Amino acid sequence: MAGIAGLILLFVLIFTKMPVGFLMALLGVAGFGYIVTVDAALNLMAKDLFDVFGSYNLTVIPLFILMGQIAFHSGISSRLFKVAYTFIGHWPGGMAVATLGACTGFSAICGSTNATAATMAAVTLPEMKKYNYQDSLATGVVAAGGSLGILIPPSVIFIIYGIMTEQSIGKLFMAGIVPGVMLTGLFILAVVVWATLRPEVAPRGPRTTLKEKLASLAGLVETLILFALVMGGLFFGIFTPTEAGAIGAMGTLIIATARRNITVKGFIQALFETTRISCMVLVIVAGATIFGHFLAITRIPFDVASWVTGFNLPPYLIMALIIGVYLVGGCFIDALAFIMLTVPIFYPVIISMGYDPMWFGVIIVLVTQIGVITPPVGVNVYVVSGVARTVPLEVIFKGVIPLLVALVAGVALMIPFPQIALFLPGLMK
Repeated sequence: MAGIAGLILLFVLIFTKMPVGFLMALLGVAGFGYIVTVDAALNLMAKDLFDVFGSYNLTVIPLFILMGQIAFHSGISSRLFKVAYTFIGHWPGGMAVATLGACTGFSAICGSTNATAATMAAVTLPEMKKYNYQDSLATGVVAAGGSLGILIPPSVIFIIYGIMTEQSIGKLFMAGIVPGVMLTGLFILAVVVWATLRPEVAPRGPRTTLKEKLASLAGLVETLILFALVMGGLFFGIFTPTEAGAIGAMGTLIIATARRNITVKGFIQALFETTRISCMVLVIVAGATIFGHFLAITRIPFDVASWVTGFNLPPYLIMALIIGVYLVGGCFIDALAFIMLTVPIFYPVIISMGYDPMWFGVIIVLVTQIGVITPPVGVNVYVVSGVARTVPLEVIFKGVIPLLVALVAGVALMIPFPQIALFLPGLMK
């Protein structure tokens, strides 16, 4: 009963806009103190905070965030968009498709859905406005494309999931590559169909010559080098995820310095943003760890697993129910906090039914992507709204609907065909 009360109170207080990391820590300590003793709860808090903030494994988070921040402040995102637009700007909805291509490329060196959405909104929305793209299409594409930041590696969500479930972070990164490319293809298909049926929403751009296309490829080289360096090293077992993050961040800084694309002010801003985002993530992780220990002594995760498996329902039906919980919950709660809260509850259920934990990690991320563009929270929509201040929220939510359909189709394909996610991890050393 204490565990159920704690969960209900957590969901209620989330709507008061309290920082979710502090909220989970506070309720975890209070609940643990109620069931055991106050001294035990305070000792638990001290130990969990020390373990999280002193964890070597979690150093991978600020390293990959730093990599993405340096890439942003050195203009890599702008060059990616120019390459994509040069090649496909003349397609139906070409600038929107180019935006999706740039989102995919930037996600491969970023790892954050919010950062990808904010970066691409700043880079691409003025360009689409210039070419008379309707606000709903332009903003919807950026909000949905930004969600790729938590699927295409390096992904902060995959790092946290891997640490929580003791799965290989390197293999989780590999598991996200093919689904990420597939989802990008589905997004592009949705945009092309939308622009073909309603040409007025996305006027075509000018065609470019072969010479212009080849010249633009120079803007793609740095991203390919970084992605090959980081993912290649992980794939062949040359270095660990933490080492990959360090090499990626240093590589990005070297490229930006060599090209003279980053200023001292930009570098300081990148460090500031890295510190801010990393602290936010680590506070959520610490709070969820404390709350998770409170849930563990209430035995809710184990009782839920026993209760669900005791129904003798088909595994696919149980999986559908779990996905439904993530779909609904993801619309109201921050993605990282919700995953930290629910994985300890559902992971034992998944394992008991024989599902692959790598595949489940990808499914969680895909379903979480739906949450970041779905009302009432839809954090990516608010991020884009913060950049495009003149566009009403309802217009942006309307614009994400066709891409939301594509995202649901991606989840539907992943369920009967788990090898989409498991193929590359199976080849790793």
